[in-house]
Formats: sequence, C-alpha cells, structure tokens
Amino acid sequence: MEKELTLNIKQIDPYRWKIEKEGGMRVEGIVYADSRIMEEIKRDLSLRQVANVATLPGIVRASLAMPDIHEGYGFPIGGVAAFDETGVISPGGVGYDINCGVRVLRSNLRREEIQDMMKELVNTLFRNIPTGVGSHRKDLKLGIEEEKGLLRQGARWAVSRGYGYERDLDHIEERGCIQGADPGEVSDRAMERGRAQVGTLGSGNHFVEVDVISEIYDEKLASTLGLELGGVAVQVHTGSRGLGYQVCDDFIGVMLRAASKYGIELVDRQLCCAPIDSEEGRRYFAAMACAANFAFTNRQMITHWVRESFSHMLKRPSEDLGLELIYDVCHNIAKFETHNVDGKPAKLCVHRKGATRALPPGHPQTPAAYREIGQPVLIPGDMGRCSYVLVGTEAASQETFASSCHGAGRVMSRTQATKRAKGKNILREMEDMGIIVRASGWDTLAEEIPEAYKDVTEVVNVVHNAGIARKVVQLKPLGVIKG
Repeated sequence: MEKELTLNIKQIDPYRWKIEKEGGMRVEGIVYADSRIMEEIKRDLSLRQVANVATLPGIVRASLAMPDIHEGYGFPIGGVAAFDETGVISPGGVGYDINCGVRVLRSNLRREEIQDMMKELVNTLFRNIPTGVGSHRKDLKLGIEEEKGLLRQGARWAVSRGYGYERDLDHIEERGCIQGADPGEVSDRAMERGRAQVGTLGSGNHFVEVDVISEIYDEKLASTLGLELGGVAVQVHTGSRGLGYQVCDDFIGVMLRAASKYGIELVDRQLCCAPIDSEEGRRYFAAMACAANFAFTNRQMITHWVRESFSHMLKRPSEDLGLELIYDVCHNIAKFETHNVDGKPAKLCVHRKGATRALPPGHPQTPAAYREIGQPVLIPGDMGRCSYVLVGTEAASQETFASSCHGAGRVMSRTQATKRAKGKNILREMEDMGIIVRASGWDTLAEEIPEAYKDVTEVVNVVHNAGIARKVVQLKPLGVIKG
C-alpha cells in the first residue's frame, strides 16, 4: 500500500483543471468543472479518487472526471479511465449498478393534449411499471434458460418477444447488446435476483418521467432528433437491478485476490482489479456484459409499458402517438473501443462510471439518422428541475475518449437528504411546481429531493462550454414515477 498521494491542482482554463502527476500517478488527472462546481467537488474525496485511479497499470492519457463527479466505490462517480492492452479492468470503474442508463422517447404529442390527464397518466404508468426494491411483474415468469438467453442477447431478446420494435435497436448504444456475455460467469444468486426483477424500475434515482421540451438551443439539431418546442418526451432511467449489484459484489473478492496474484499495488483496496487479458479479467467482463444486457432489456421492456400506458390513456395506437426511441445510453460500463492515442488508433478498455459516451459527427457507431450531428447525449436532472439532450463532439473524441457527463451528481448523501426532507410534504411541493410524482414510499422521495443534487444546468453548461458535448434541448418534468 503506497502512502497517500498529495494533490497539486491547477486551473487550465475556465472549465478544465489538472491534477499534476505526483508519487505513484502514471498520468495526470483532468477535471471538467467551473470554479463554483470545483469548490463543491472539493467537499468529498472524489479528487483524491481521480488521482488514485491514475496509479493503475496501463492507464492512457489521463484519469478524467466530469462536472457531476462525486465520491464512489474506488473510482469516483463521474469518472472516465481508459486502459491499453497492458492495463486492467476494475469493478470499481464500472460500479454496482452495471449499465445504469437512460433513454429518451419523442412523441407527436403537445403538452396541452396531456396536461389535464397528467395525474391519471402518471397513475397508469405507476400501475403498469413495477417500481421499488423487490418489485416484479406477477404476469412475467422467467425460466433459467430464458434468463440466460436474455443475458446473451440484451434488448433483442425483449424485441423478439413483442416488447418494442426492431427499429428500436438501431437507437441503443451497441444495439442493446454487449458482445462477450457469458451467463456461466454469473452466480446462481445473481441469476435468482435477476429472474424476479426483469422489467422493473427499481429504487433510488431511477425513474420514468414525462417531459415537455421547454427550450431549444439549436433548431437544426433538434429537428434531426424530431424534437419541437412544447412537444412531449419520455425518459426511462434504470439499470441492472439486483443482478448487476450481485455481479459486482461477487467479483470484488475475485479482483482483490487477482491484484495480489499479479503484483498490482493498490493505493486503495476499492481499486481492486485484474489485467484485462487475465482469466479473472475475462471472467469479470463476461459477467459484466450479462448485467449490461439485462439493463438494456429492462429499459426496453419498460419502454413497451410506457407505450401501452400512453395508448390506453389517449385511446390511440402508440404508433400514432409517435413514441419513437431517440437513443439509449449506458452510464456505468467498461467497453472495448478504438480511440486515437498519440495520433494512432488503439484498442482500449474504457471505463465510464457515471459518464456518457459522446461520439462525434461522422463516427460509424453513431446511428445513421444522427451521423451528421453526432450521437445523442442524454443528461437527466433531478425530479424538480430539468434534463437535457446534447450531442457528441470531435473535442470529446480527442480529449475524453468520446465521453461526457451523465447527470447532475449528488451533493448530499441519501441519509443527509432524508434528514433535510424531514417534515416536508414532498408530493405537495412537487405538485405546486406543476409536477405530478408517484413513488413506492416517502423514503425514496426524501432521498431524491432536488436539493440533494447539483443543478444539472450548471453541470451541462460546463460540458457544453468545454466543447465535449453540445446542447440541443432542455426537458422539464410534468410527471414522474419513482421506486
């Protein structure tokens, strides 16, 4: 165990900060933030974690942090790190909620068409979509072999069973399936937890939200995405539920032993890892890919029930409502991608933990419909403020391994938020703001009060002004369901 690293932080420009290479750091740290957000970031240990990640073998260019950064397990939440073939893969660089992610659907609807039915629409969504800890759909029974197929195929498994359309797959990162998934590497306990939770929203910061497009920053980009001022959109934010948590938990012990076995010095045990090309590294990736595919499936099934709920309320087929998927992005993932390093293409294992891929215009993995404008970057905020749709840029490709922020980022722990919310009538406060909220319990609402988060507008303005993503539209909530 090395002695604690010192932090020498210098401001590069209004939106970038450098943590100088010190001690065992192999590369520098780069943090995207303005001066006000940086003061907020300094309140926890996340900057120390950025420096710690920079000590890991094979890390390329820099240990990166987005403006929504806050303290996490080993790696900070809001961190990005890429490793070459000599490097490592780490569960802490992905997180417990593997492929927690978000998708946005557009529609042909206008706010005025649904305003008077919002309460009933939110109640319908809450009935149709299982939410909260331990939630499950009673009409959905999954056998072991079916579950294995789901883990291998991801969103395609759901589409093949009538949950959505083939065209949805063209608008999901990796087409809704991380290759290399092996259910044989997923423990029986993880399989058991997943079997009961597929197609569920979960608790915490997960949600389904009905939004109105409240501001447009670039008419051409918005038009390409099919978004108009005053139009209605829907966000779905959830992940791999208990299955993903269990996969991470199972492999923490494996990776601690692997780090010792391969002589990897850890400045923090939570950075436990294994060489990418080791047996342990390959096993973790295979299990992680299963959890990621579970999450893709989860969001796809919930999307189907969103469409059904709108169709029921408006007495029209969902196709007539134009409820089409714009895009679906991962937030917690490790993936093999090709990026330019020192002017040459290199295959890297990119860890994004609380970060969003942000491919530039012209990139072959960007859906054909968006090839000219760049990959949609979806940034949800808290339930009381707003969210954003952006697109990726060439600067992101050059600086951040095509990555951007993923949300607002917490400034309070869940315990602190619950204390702050004591005595509040949160549902009434939200309704007074024009937002209808349903949740499975007061505790979830208390943990998710708006003041528990940074202002997502400030966070998004950093990545926009730094040039690593470009603002397209703002979304404001009309109705929200939470676990």
